[in-house]
Amino acid sequence: MKKILVLLALSLGITSINPSEGANVPEAVAQLFPSQSQTIPVPRSVPVPAPQPNTPAPAPQPDLLGFDDQIWSRGTRPGDWRSLLRAIDYSLSYLKTGDAKAAYRRLEMPGFSRARVIRSLARFRQLVISSKTPADLQASVRREFKLYRISRDDRGNALFTAYYTPVHLASRRRTAEYRYPLYRRPSNFSSWSKPHPTRAQLQGEDGLSGNRGPLRGYELVWMRDRLEAFLTEVQGSAIIQLTNGSTMSIGYAGATDYPYTSIGKELLKDGRFPPQTKVTIPILEAYFRRNPEVMNLYLPRNERMVFFRNIGSASPTGSINVPVTPERSIATDKSLMPRGALALIHTKLPYINASGQIEQRLVSRYVLDQDAGSAIKGRGRVDYYMGTGKQAGDRAGVTGGNGELYYLLLKE
Repeated sequence: MKKILVLLALSLGITSINPSEGANVPEAVAQLFPSQSQTIPVPRSVPVPAPQPNTPAPAPQPDLLGFDDQIWSRGTRPGDWRSLLRAIDYSLSYLKTGDAKAAYRRLEMPGFSRARVIRSLARFRQLVISSKTPADLQASVRREFKLYRISRDDRGNALFTAYYTPVHLASRRRTAEYRYPLYRRPSNFSSWSKPHPTRAQLQGEDGLSGNRGPLRGYELVWMRDRLEAFLTEVQGSAIIQLTNGSTMSIGYAGATDYPYTSIGKELLKDGRFPPQTKVTIPILEAYFRRNPEVMNLYLPRNERMVFFRNIGSASPTGSINVPVTPERSIATDKSLMPRGALALIHTKLPYINASGQIEQRLVSRYVLDQDAGSAIKGRGRVDYYMGTGKQAGDRAGVTGGNGELYYLLLKE
């Protein structure tokens, strides 16, 4: 009977992992912990079901999974345990709201009740405080929590990218230098007929004609670089340094009813790069700096327009209306994933080494699911929040690849 329950969970795209069960782990999930249980291979003559979006695959060795060495200080590098606790508290505050109650009533993930997520966060918070080392916390998590693996393919992969909060110069009014606007959500937006106007229809192929249509008068700030304005829409937030010396934060306030279109993929499709090129943000920026005239052709292909609101001097806010925390918040598809929940990612992330070069490191990181994104769709799709400013942007721009995503719940 236990094996039947596990296979049912697999058909729903969720793999439950209980590291402490040892030799009693059923064959269906034994491969996830090869050092604890022997894998029983499937004979070639046995029909294998068609791959499901979230079927399991071998996980990393248990001595690596959940070993988060960023929480505590190491050498001259300070730990970020305070940031982690603050991120947990933000999730707990959200989970008390009416929006959270409604979201969890709609959530189709067996076992993920709002009450259980709250209990899990509260206990994990206690463990972070009481643990002295990464190994202490890892051992406690193995003992007290179940891990639910979410994937997007038959190999158990999740796809990771990263985002950040850029810092840009802008003006409150249009000038010869500052002429590319970011817009507030129009007051009559809810009455716009569908399909909505496209990006080209709203602001022209050159990005300069918005004052001739329904966005006239809704300019929030004016930027001097068209590509920066476009990428701010992609990121969904920014810190704006105004020409009068003041600073404000802007956050997502809505968008037109079009799916996000990747400009990098459009360039690849048209043969602007060799087929196997990984078009990161730095590569995209360099290409348009060399070829500014083709922005008129490619930027309008992302027909979706994003609107912003002034959130004062507050920290950037995620889709559940709590601040996002650098290195501790992720964005996922909120129509599928548990809002505010505790998660564990296991993937390679870029870091700047002592020589000032970016290098990729394999990490396990405890994170909170606190944001969404127009390009973040489907199970096993994760956007990792790097933080604010150029260094965060440099790292986010070269983040991308497969890894593993788990959600953590206290054992019942």
